[in-house]
Amino acid sequence: MIDMFAEKKEWTVSEISFAIKQVMETSFALVRVKGEIFGAKRADSGHWYLSLKDENSLLSAVCWRGVASALSVKIEDGIEVIATGKITTYNGRSSYQLIIEKIELAGQGALLKLLEERKQKFLAEGLFDAAHKKKIPYLPQTIGVVTSPTGAVIRDIIHRIRDRFPVHIVVWPTPVQGEGSAAKIAAAIKGFNDLPSNSAYKPDVIIVARGGGSLEDLWAFNEEEVVRAVYNSEIPLISAVGHETDTMLIDYAADVRAPTPTGAAEFAVPVKSEIYNGLLTTDLRLKNAIFRYFNELMQYLSGLARGIPSLEQIVLESQQKIDDRSERLRLAFRNLLKDKNNLLKLTNLKPFYVSNLLAAKQEAVKNLGLRLDSVSVDAVLKRGFAWVSDQHFRTIYSTNKAISSDKLHIRFADGIVKVRVTERNSALQGDLFDNF
Repeated sequence: MIDMFAEKKEWTVSEISFAIKQVMETSFALVRVKGEIFGAKRADSGHWYLSLKDENSLLSAVCWRGVASALSVKIEDGIEVIATGKITTYNGRSSYQLIIEKIELAGQGALLKLLEERKQKFLAEGLFDAAHKKKIPYLPQTIGVVTSPTGAVIRDIIHRIRDRFPVHIVVWPTPVQGEGSAAKIAAAIKGFNDLPSNSAYKPDVIIVARGGGSLEDLWAFNEEEVVRAVYNSEIPLISAVGHETDTMLIDYAADVRAPTPTGAAEFAVPVKSEIYNGLLTTDLRLKNAIFRYFNELMQYLSGLARGIPSLEQIVLESQQKIDDRSERLRLAFRNLLKDKNNLLKLTNLKPFYVSNLLAAKQEAVKNLGLRLDSVSVDAVLKRGFAWVSDQHFRTIYSTNKAISSDKLHIRFADGIVKVRVTERNSALQGDLFDNF
């Protein structure tokens, strides 16, 4: 190839570019390149333009639309992959690039793939549903913490809780990284839940915490046994794993996800001074409300009082009415006497009038007497009726009452006949009625 280059003294730009392209495509017709995807961008045409990078270098790459649509791995930044394809040059920029034909996960990328698969599995089972989320108690008496007993995490949590609202803290020490850590984290969560309800160590809320790290370092919090332990926890649970940008599967299953361990402590307890100030404010508002209420009530009563006359006014008005009635009575009595006096004068002057008046009154009295006589008992008896009574002079109204009496008094207009009632009389009376 060097000899071929030596035969030509001059090359055009296109010629040299084409020659380099042939060399590159011949030498690197099929390569597998491991690297992290960086700067991935999908063009409107559907082609993907990206770079693969490691600690020292950057390799441009392109994945045509047809290949990209058939990939089993989604192209996105941060995934470590093994890309298979060929190296070619791009004459327009005098650069070389990898034409990707296949992409496989590598290293952390494989973990991310597994993570996504587990996430979809748990989503389908409903382990992340909001309906299962429990409310964090406003002021827990005991907080359980599942974390490493050493390190900054537990110190930060304890310090933050003591600053905000000191409560009882129970630490269940567990490894948070490495082989077997997931099983111990799950056992700690279950252990807190299995404590007797009257135990002083049973928490009202659990914090599962760990500091930052790589995906491999935090992988224990993506394990199925941890996620299911969190889901099955009857005690409300706060997850605080890694940094704010780290999202583990435990975060989806937890009742609350805190960005940091310190943030978990802030979710767990309120600020004591804020509660105190809130109580003072509420107390002041209550007192002001009571004051306003009674003030409005006094104003209302004052308004009612203005509409009610004073006692003195009521007494004076009553005295005025009495004076008025007394005067009217005095005048009425005087007028009555005057009328009577006038009548007497008229009588003395006209005796014939008085005689007629007396005669009319006598006639009226006579008529009333006649009416009274017509309805008297004697008048009724004179017309042929009799008045039957028992021996105590109680009126008899029926034959049954007469038969049941020992003695009867039969009163006529000219006297009373006493009759003794016997069985024979009763039978005779019955016969008389039957023959009537």
